[in-house]
Amino acid sequence: MLNDTILHAERELYLTLLTLAQQQPSAYEWLTQLPSWLGDIKDKANYAHAPAYQASVARLPELTVNNVDLDSDVLTIEANLSESQRKQTTALLKQLMPWRKGPFQIGGQIGDDASGIKIDTEWHSDWKWQRVAPHLSPLKNRRVLDVGGGSGYHGWRMAGAGAEMVIIIDPSCLFYHQFMAIRHFVGAADSYKTHYIPVPLEALPEHSQLFDTVFSMGVLYHRQSPFEHLQQLKGQLVKGGELVLETLVIEGDANTVLVPHDRYAQMNNVYFLPSVAALIGWLEKAGFTDVRCVDVAVTSTEEQRKTEWMTYHSLADFLDPNDPTKTVEGYPAPMRATIIAKK
Repeated sequence: MLNDTILHAERELYLTLLTLAQQQPSAYEWLTQLPSWLGDIKDKANYAHAPAYQASVARLPELTVNNVDLDSDVLTIEANLSESQRKQTTALLKQLMPWRKGPFQIGGQIGDDASGIKIDTEWHSDWKWQRVAPHLSPLKNRRVLDVGGGSGYHGWRMAGAGAEMVIIIDPSCLFYHQFMAIRHFVGAADSYKTHYIPVPLEALPEHSQLFDTVFSMGVLYHRQSPFEHLQQLKGQLVKGGELVLETLVIEGDANTVLVPHDRYAQMNNVYFLPSVAALIGWLEKAGFTDVRCVDVAVTSTEEQRKTEWMTYHSLADFLDPNDPTKTVEGYPAPMRATIIAKK
């Protein structure tokens, strides 16, 4: 059950890539693979929940949208929202839980969610954006790739910062439909320049060299081969393009790398946590230049926590109750660094 939102978004993505291919021939390979990329996410055999997610997006009401602000910490869609529409929309959006990256607001005005719906996500993704954004090369008129973009919050913020085109990739069926739910209300407000392809980085054509800026935030530590991930990111950048890499790190010197024996903060897919110095060395060995660390922050239980929109275990449950500087496994508590580098 597909609605006009998903079909229109896919059509706009196709037209964007077609236009891009006329300038950059490497984009033609994206065009040839696009039907399979988009078709897979709707395949019930591979994604059992896909029909239910699609139905939730299809049933979202049409609202009179007055303004869309993609450059506010709470991504806000100012709209007229009746009480019945509020209840209907809230119920449908909650069928797309858990919401992990945000926040979003539908209805009401910026800073006033009393008459709107506030999607209070697990992560205060706006806090991360506040730490990262001041250090970026201006995104205005740049082509941007957001790897592992989740529900698309940061991708929308990139568009709000003036990017010419933003492509978000993430293989999650749930996150794809969360993006489409927000897309339903954003409509043409961003001139259809923010797109979502539900694939992992390794599915993309190698050495596309299509993007001026590539973001990889919260992905590297999930990769069994970090150097392969760095090379894949590099292959998507134009010469002189900028990589923005945010990942878990630990304290230590250039030779310090933590390899969790089993789980890290209850995650069983965390493979490598380098020190900042080691991470800089990795990037330089991968061929990046002008490598610099612009931010290091310990993740707090205010930044990542349970909410009404994400009711499962969160960071507080993953820390040692007697020593919050350590995870339940005894490793150093989550600390994240942002590195910026050039191709």
